[in-house]
Amino acid sequence: MKVGLALGSGSARGWAHFGVIRELRALGVSIDIVCGTSVGALVGAALASGNEEAMAEWVARLGWTDVVALMDVSLRGGALQGDKVVEYCAEHFFADRFEALQLPFACVATELSSGREVWLREGLLAPALRASIALPGMFQPQRLGGHWLVDGGLVNPVPVSLCRALGADVVIAVELGAGRATRHMRKAAEEIPTLGAVLATSINIMQTRIARARLAGDPPDVLIQPRLTEFSILDFHRGKEAIEEGVAATRRVRAQIEAVLDGF
Repeated sequence: MKVGLALGSGSARGWAHFGVIRELRALGVSIDIVCGTSVGALVGAALASGNEEAMAEWVARLGWTDVVALMDVSLRGGALQGDKVVEYCAEHFFADRFEALQLPFACVATELSSGREVWLREGLLAPALRASIALPGMFQPQRLGGHWLVDGGLVNPVPVSLCRALGADVVIAVELGAGRATRHMRKAAEEIPTLGAVLATSINIMQTRIARARLAGDPPDVLIQPRLTEFSILDFHRGKEAIEEGVAATRRVRAQIEAVLDGF
């Protein structure tokens, strides 16, 4: 039996993935395949490189000034280039190439010109991750293979299908959008939202709807949904809280995890 872990998109909420991984390890779950979209791709790459705990410790120590220092402001194609954070993580936590990873790993991006879903699983790791996290309006698109690629959350926010394609018999999926769209739509009715709030909320609504549709069509064996409704798109300095909720969310479905794995 091969267990696949599908790590979903969700910007700063994605640090919860580290808590999920930590608790799965504590439950004795062996992860054989990992796939990720957007921030899920970053965490998945660390896991596949064998450095997820080191990256989780770094994330838990991040302060707001550290987050600001990793922002490379741009006026072309997005508010940020997105290179600093990927380069830092690549230097400290990631293998150089897909072929050097300890676990089978792939990530999702979206071809900007066609809207086609793109699965990235060979060659240099950093450019592929940079493409998968290229949230429109926030990060610049990434040029790869002669095409401009953007965030994979536009087409496949929780890559269950990719895990199965890589050979997973059981898929544990982590979806980070639970409650977010509803909260933001309610809050938006109270006051005139800022430009940033409009963009963030619109992307949230879109990705939540897409995730629901994709998960309905290709449901995972276990779905973990951390409750992070109060996290904004840029709350990367709240890593410790997110990790703790990832642990708690996994514990809430412990019985289901054990039942699914015992059935094989």
